[in-house]
Amino acid sequence: MSNYRRCYVPGGSYFFTVVTERRAGILANDAARDCLRNAIRACKQQLPFHVDALVILPDHVHSIWTMPTEDCDYSKRWGIVKKQFTQSWLALGGIEQSVTASRLRYRRRGIWQPRFWEHTLRDEHDHQNHFDYLHFNPVKHGLVKNVVDWPYSSFHHWVSKGVYSFDWGARIEDYTDLNTMQCAGES
Repeated sequence: MSNYRRCYVPGGSYFFTVVTERRAGILANDAARDCLRNAIRACKQQLPFHVDALVILPDHVHSIWTMPTEDCDYSKRWGIVKKQFTQSWLALGGIEQSVTASRLRYRRRGIWQPRFWEHTLRDEHDHQNHFDYLHFNPVKHGLVKNVVDWPYSSFHHWVSKGVYSFDWGARIEDYTDLNTMQCAGES
């Protein structure tokens, strides 16, 4: 078995990728997204942390969390989020992927891949790169043409705070179209 090593830094910030079992698109509907948001809120009440950024795609989630200064157990938190989501999702009649007998013995369900990917953010530059990557991800996967068009992202929050402009990440030809529409609207 692989020996997974994780870096735990109290008060640190981390970039995460959490993927559904066999990349099933279960997060592509409002009920599933609500279950995920509620699971994160419930976990934050039990074990505090700050969600700096989040994007929910049909088959995976990217997030940046900052841990409290006295704590760094993000693995426990993701376990709680995944468990809470799974219970809520299945209670709503949500589907799951079939699992092997081995996974059943360990009480695993066919909702999430067993692990998650984590990266400890080393400095402000690293944080900004992952922040931008996370928000641009729906465009990268071809789900929308412009970042602003994906509603399941913290991008809109950061636009309202002035961190991003509404046209950040737009392709040049789309940016030209946006400028044309704005100019036409002003006349």
